[in-house]
Amino acid sequence: MRYAIVYSSKTGNTALLARRIQSVLGANDCVYSGPPDGRPPEAELFFVGFWTDKGDCDAAIDHFLSLLASKRVFLFGTAGFGGSPDYFEQILARVQAHLPKDAVLAGSFMCQGKMPPSVRERYEALLAAHPEDKRFQMLLENYDAARIHPNDVDLLRLDAALRGASLHEKG
Repeated sequence: MRYAIVYSSKTGNTALLARRIQSVLGANDCVYSGPPDGRPPEAELFFVGFWTDKGDCDAAIDHFLSLLASKRVFLFGTAGFGGSPDYFEQILARVQAHLPKDAVLAGSFMCQGKMPPSVRERYEALLAAHPEDKRFQMLLENYDAARIHPNDVDLLRLDAALRGASLHEKG
């Protein structure tokens, strides 16, 4: 099965997941691994990875997904906010909505990912300006929790998602 891994990674989190996918599946059948680069390569299966931007994928992945008519797709992504499978499912549903109607979702995976230091600085400034607002303390705590992700447990969960996915066309 020829496959491609196409991803956008702002902080390296999604790139880490992309490398893990290629490691698990083997490099021999991988026809492409990297950022969206024009038209989709010739492949039977596309692993499409994204970082979460305002609860959705970024514009480059949005556009790439629109090119995958009649293709089999496994979505994977990272989000700075984590801990809730429901939140991840909401993001995956939004991203999946960018696929053409005839694309086939072969599987999906999401985990928490670390955020750049500028985010913590912004949260610290907000907390300093509004020390009574518990939301800003919660944002800082989430930032600190995200610093270790994706971790080994996340990667093992990705392995399990790959094993449980419909990676080979049935018929």
